[in-house]
Amino acid sequence: MSEDRGTETLREDPAEVAPNMNEDRTLRQNRFSVLISVLGIYFLAGILMIVGVMVSERFLSAANMLSVVGGVTILGLVAVGAAFVTYSGHFADLSIPTTMAFSGVMAVEALQFGIVAAIITGLLVGLVIGLINGFVIGKFRANPIVWTLAMAFVIRGLMRWIWSNRQIYPEVEGAATGAGQHFVNLYRYHLLGVIPMTVVVLAAFAIVLHFVMKQSSFGRQLQITGASFEAARLSGINVSRNVGLAFLICAMTAAVAGIFLTSLSRVGAYYMGEGYDFAAVTAVVIGGVTLAGGRGSIVGVIGGVLVIGLMRNVMTLMGIDTFAQTIVTGAVFILAVGIQSNSLRRLGRDDA
Repeated sequence: MSEDRGTETLREDPAEVAPNMNEDRTLRQNRFSVLISVLGIYFLAGILMIVGVMVSERFLSAANMLSVVGGVTILGLVAVGAAFVTYSGHFADLSIPTTMAFSGVMAVEALQFGIVAAIITGLLVGLVIGLINGFVIGKFRANPIVWTLAMAFVIRGLMRWIWSNRQIYPEVEGAATGAGQHFVNLYRYHLLGVIPMTVVVLAAFAIVLHFVMKQSSFGRQLQITGASFEAARLSGINVSRNVGLAFLICAMTAAVAGIFLTSLSRVGAYYMGEGYDFAAVTAVVIGGVTLAGGRGSIVGVIGGVLVIGLMRNVMTLMGIDTFAQTIVTGAVFILAVGIQSNSLRRLGRDDA
């Protein structure tokens, strides 16, 4: 009798084992397909470079290469954060442009207290917006598209009401402390006189967020959450917290990007950041993060950003106007989504 009780004690409940098996299977599945996707992105970037060389002899010049890299850093900062939202299975954060604009405007307003106060103020704006988005969407399961779009309208309306559609200038607001010129130079500063500071900041964010996504327990839990909310819940994962953190990361990188964009433009205004939400999602999808969630990498997202930057640069060298470039970018996004949908259908994960 005692042996039977001992055997029963050692015997595990299948209901408890199943979630763990599903978790392990989710973490292992399709790693090869993700690797192939990443390699494909960088292969496409290589093809675009070849096309660029064929189009113009100026393409490989140091000035043009620095222009390409410097031109995609702000988008890259937005995209590496937006990737976490998509990775969590929530498509996109449509409050990204207004988060960028509000962070930049508030940073400029705080220049009267110095450059450090300005940067901290801009980051705090991103923190507050991210916490609100994350709490409402994570805790109450609000529709992320509807909620973040509503947040965008509220923030933009607030900015237009407070500043009456006015533009504010760093060099004016920070004249008393001398911080205005320092703020303007944030985007223009080059490490060792060669490497743009924005590239250094993007590289730092990309490295840290890569390890957060792929090596941390939060990243592994977010992968399971993105793949299946129900599997995550049955595994004992705090889905609300993880989704909230994903939106917080997105808002914080958008705030950093907004500060740099305001520095680049030398002006703060409610319309700054427009279009970066779509561009970021495009880079994320091209980079291999599936809209269904739970699959992708930061390395791939950086590749997607490079593809967009190279594509725009090549089209500019070819004399293609901005409107046509937007059409091409949209077509590439549609193509990437189509390829993803077909791949997910073959894998039996078509959530549409």
